[in-house]
Amino acid sequence: MNTAPSLRTQVKRGAPKASYDPALLHAIVDAAYICQIAFADAHGVHGIPTACWRRGDDLYIHGSNGSRMLQRLTEQDCCVTITHLDGLVLARSAFSHTMNYRSAMVYGRFEVVGESAKRQALADFMAHLVPGRQALVRPGNDKEFAATTVMRISLAEAVCKVRSGPPTDDEDDMDIATWAGVLPLTQVRGTPVPDPQCTLPVPGHVRDWVTSGRSFPASARRNRGRCR
Repeated sequence: MNTAPSLRTQVKRGAPKASYDPALLHAIVDAAYICQIAFADAHGVHGIPTACWRRGDDLYIHGSNGSRMLQRLTEQDCCVTITHLDGLVLARSAFSHTMNYRSAMVYGRFEVVGESAKRQALADFMAHLVPGRQALVRPGNDKEFAATTVMRISLAEAVCKVRSGPPTDDEDDMDIATWAGVLPLTQVRGTPVPDPQCTLPVPGHVRDWVTSGRSFPASARRNRGRCR
């Protein structure tokens, strides 16, 4: 059942594009390297981008122990957002132009990951960035781990919103003689650029990263609707 887990995740505008499917949510999070976190403190409201990754039903972040954001996140609820832009949708009228996208919003409160689980969480982060990399680099030392805070937030209170497909013009505009369609936008993994001081050949895990990609549930590709 496609039911919102809470009132603040209930999508009212463009409701047909909303999804509360955990598989879709996980796919959107797994495709992201950066999330945006909105929180407030004595200086106002902030929206800060930070690296993220997923393990199970939690989204993880990390940072310096002295981070203002990390200190505030255990004291208040926040909103985490992720957006992937998939295309510009050109319609027959200016008002009907829109975008194809996959997005997720997560509500809740972060908690600090304990020392016993911190090292595994950061190893998971490395595996999210480039699988196979962890075994070929110097691992973190005690001083580095001691200076780092890892936090997680449950994905239980979340909503996805997705649009895909061609423009949805008003019937009265269908006879307008102008090109209509989608200008796709994709994230491309480029050719590795070696450090000038590195003379080693490109290793297998880097070649695999270049050629690999992430797929998404069919529901994300099928979802169509108007977004104005």
